[in-house]
Amino acid sequence: MPTSTIASMTGFARSEGSAGGVTWAWELRSVNGRGLDLRFRLPAGWDALEPALREQAAKRLKRGNVTANLTIKRETEAKLAIDPLALDQALALALDLQARIPGSPPPRAEALLGLPGIMRAAATDPAEERAALAGPVQAGFTAALDGLLAARAGEGERLATVLRAQLGEIAALRDQASTEAADQPAAQRARMMETVQGLLRDAPGLPEERIAQEVALLAARSDIREELDRLGAHVEAAHALLAEAANVGRRFDFLVQEFNREANTLCSKSASVPLTATGLRLKATIEQLREQVQNIE
Repeated sequence: MPTSTIASMTGFARSEGSAGGVTWAWELRSVNGRGLDLRFRLPAGWDALEPALREQAAKRLKRGNVTANLTIKRETEAKLAIDPLALDQALALALDLQARIPGSPPPRAEALLGLPGIMRAAATDPAEERAALAGPVQAGFTAALDGLLAARAGEGERLATVLRAQLGEIAALRDQASTEAADQPAAQRARMMETVQGLLRDAPGLPEERIAQEVALLAARSDIREELDRLGAHVEAAHALLAEAANVGRRFDFLVQEFNREANTLCSKSASVPLTATGLRLKATIEQLREQVQNIE
C-alpha cells in the first residue's frame, strides 16, 4: 500500500521575529470545515496586508476553518522628547513667579522637566514603520503557513493509519456477514413455506402455486449478496482514495454515506440474530469511520 499523504484539517503553527525594535508573532489555527474559511485578526493599520496573505493561503489550503492572528509589540519603551511650547510656557511662568517673590531661587531644569506635559513620546510615523516591517511580517506569515501545512500533513499520516484499521475491520465484518447469510434465502423460504402450509390447512381454497411464488419473491428479497458485493467495492474505493491522497475529503465523505446505506439495507434484510448483530457492529464501525473522515482535507 502506498504511503498516504492525506492532510488533516486540524493544525497549529506559530512564527515570530523582530526588526527595527518591534517584535511580531503569527499564530495560525485550523479546524474542520465544509469549505475554506480564512479569518485574519490584524492590529489596527495592518489591514492592507490581508488581501495578499489571503490569496497566498487560498492557493495552499483547500478546506478548513483557519484563523490567522498577528500581534505587534515594541521591544523598548518609546523615546521621550521635550515639548518646546509647553517648556517655554512653564519657564515663563516660573520666571514671573520668581520675580514676584524676592529671594526665591531661579527655576531648576529637573523641576521643569518633571511638570506634566513637558515630556512626551517622540513622534514616530506609523505608516513608515509598517512599510519597513511589511516584508519581514509577510515572510513570517509564509513560515507559519508552512508550519501549519506540515502539522496538517503529520496529523493526516496518523489519520490514515486509523482509517486503514477501520476499513480492515469493515472488510472483516463484511466477510463474517457473508458467512452468516450464506443460507439465509433458503432458511427464509423454508420458514415462510411452513407458515403458508399452516394457512392452507386452515383455508384450503387459497391458490398454493401463487402463494409459493410470493414466498419465493420474499425469500429473494432477503438475499444480501448485492449489499455485500457493494460493501467490498466500497472498501476498495476507500483504499484507492487513501492512495490518491490529495483533496479527497469530500469524496471520502460521500463514500461513507454509501457504506452506511448498504449496512442499513443489510440489517433490514437480516433474518437471523447473528447476522443482525454483525450488521449493527458494521454500522458502528462505519460511524467511527465517518467521524474520522470529517477531518480529511
